[in-house]
Amino acid sequence: MFPRLPGFFRSGVLAFCGAALAAALFLPATASAQDNYDESKVGNYELPDPLTFLNGKKVTTAEQWTRERRPEILRLFEDQVFGEVPASAPLARVVSVEEAKGVLGGLGDRKQVGIQFVRNGLAGPVMQLLLYVPAKRSGPVPVFLGLNFLGNQAVDKDPGIKLGIVWSRDTLTRTGGPSRDRARIVSKIAAEASRGERVGRWQVEKILQAGFGLATIYYGDIEPDSVLGFPYGIRAMALNPGQAKPAADDWGAIAGWAYALSKAMDYLETDADVDAKRVAVMGHSRLGKTSLWAGAMDERFAIVISNDSGEGGAAIARRNFGERTEGLNRNFPHWYCANFKQYSNQEARLPVDSHMLIALAAPRPVYVASAVEDRHADPRGEFLGAVAAGPVYQLLGKQGLGTDAMPGVHQPIMHDVGYHVRAGVHDVTAYDWDQYIAFAKLHYGMK
Repeated sequence: MFPRLPGFFRSGVLAFCGAALAAALFLPATASAQDNYDESKVGNYELPDPLTFLNGKKVTTAEQWTRERRPEILRLFEDQVFGEVPASAPLARVVSVEEAKGVLGGLGDRKQVGIQFVRNGLAGPVMQLLLYVPAKRSGPVPVFLGLNFLGNQAVDKDPGIKLGIVWSRDTLTRTGGPSRDRARIVSKIAAEASRGERVGRWQVEKILQAGFGLATIYYGDIEPDSVLGFPYGIRAMALNPGQAKPAADDWGAIAGWAYALSKAMDYLETDADVDAKRVAVMGHSRLGKTSLWAGAMDERFAIVISNDSGEGGAAIARRNFGERTEGLNRNFPHWYCANFKQYSNQEARLPVDSHMLIALAAPRPVYVASAVEDRHADPRGEFLGAVAAGPVYQLLGKQGLGTDAMPGVHQPIMHDVGYHVRAGVHDVTAYDWDQYIAFAKLHYGMK
């Protein structure tokens, strides 16, 4: 059994023809006719000051931030955005470990660890953690940890990766009369053809050659990414007798995925091949939102990385550009707590914004990445979120971005807050990983 988290963090896949179909099933576009992509129409907005308490008092010392203001902001995000992990959340235990040496042409060693969620003696979902570490290592290695969208087998063509259970939508169930479809989700064993479908997004060999390990988990192991997925995930396990759904300030799916990342961290702390003091949490898109929240909730993560996380992640919510809160609540109502619904088209009423989420990582290094063509995620809004987190880092004796002028394409900034915008679309690329590796080496003192 894993130790309890610190007090502050109170059946195969679709037989699909490729990743495009899976994306269509679970990664729908949220763009709508009301979305704005004209910078001149953004308008004026005022950000809440991360260094001003709710009572108007100013934060003037690092101790005030750590002991008072940071917990205040954290609680606001729990109450109004992501939801709080309930005391009844399931615990986790390791139920299987499979090891293989000298895989990937001798480049790495592989472990596949089954971690099961349990509550009151009842067994729940099992998340499969895939871990690679360099075969040639002199001791424990730093690790990047992140959730993936399509199953562990999609991360690399390695034939030894277990084909996992992956969720899909099934809209062919007829019920209640002719031509009336009722959507449902189903699970099947992942197709053999799906091996390596996201190899470019994970760059396993590049990571190992740089002296790092990589740990990843299919996010559907924790909870399927659908309004229909709640009964099959870990949040449903936390319901008490007579409770049909989470309370208005209870965790949404993003908080559930983030909680599971902390349970994975519990395991990594026990693995002799992992330097648990140098684990970076990384995520893309909705899982970039998840990595930011995981890094805020669990200070064991040494570095926090957001890749194209957009609205509800690194991008300023108050900017009228790209993805909006209304779209999040309409298309993905399961991601956030029910209290968040009141901010649809009412972002100015939010007591927090993305710069405060990013600042919750301080004084630990945090990196935000954007892509030029990913306008839906608002690259400029992501940059401005990183900029506005800077005063907190400065108060703690660290260095923010040091500029409010957005850098050019492929001109990364690497201080304690890092940022880059690259060419291309909504994705994770080899260029992104080059920057994350360089950023981690800088802060870990690696050559």
